[in-house]
Amino acid sequence: MAWTPLIVAASGASAAPAPSVCRVERVADGDTITLRNGQRVRLVQIDTPEVYFGQECFGQEASARTKKLLPPGTRVHFFAEPAGDRVDDFGRLLRYVVRVSDKLDVNLRLVALGAATPWFYDGERGRYAARMDKLARTAIKLNLGLWRACPDTKYDPYEAIDTGRRAR
Repeated sequence: MAWTPLIVAASGASAAPAPSVCRVERVADGDTITLRNGQRVRLVQIDTPEVYFGQECFGQEASARTKKLLPPGTRVHFFAEPAGDRVDDFGRLLRYVVRVSDKLDVNLRLVALGAATPWFYDGERGRYAARMDKLARTAIKLNLGLWRACPDTKYDPYEAIDTGRRAR
């Protein structure tokens, strides 16, 4: 499946100031990163299987996909979702993460790869909700990522993903 990176650009009178560039320190799991300035960022509007507090099917693989997309030192911009909160209950920034080098929206890419699912927390459908839903349905149809590895997983973008716990 060909992938066209999402280019994020401001336009018109409502243009916001250009975001600052940050560097990735490390990937904590499939949907959480730490920046070199110490800020923790939760990729907004998506969810990946857990690797902590009871590992889920495809959790390690989802984290590996995020690590491949965002190795340490990667320069990123990040953008808030106007439809939702800016910070979660754990103090993490809730953001879309976009690589500076090629303008790739990592949140969308993870859904396209089948490494994440859309998660419209509290019913908040963000600016890319329709696109995320379409990407997820395509990943399901093509049996990509978690959809192949965890075949009993149900798609519901209004609930956190539950791929099932792995036996230890």
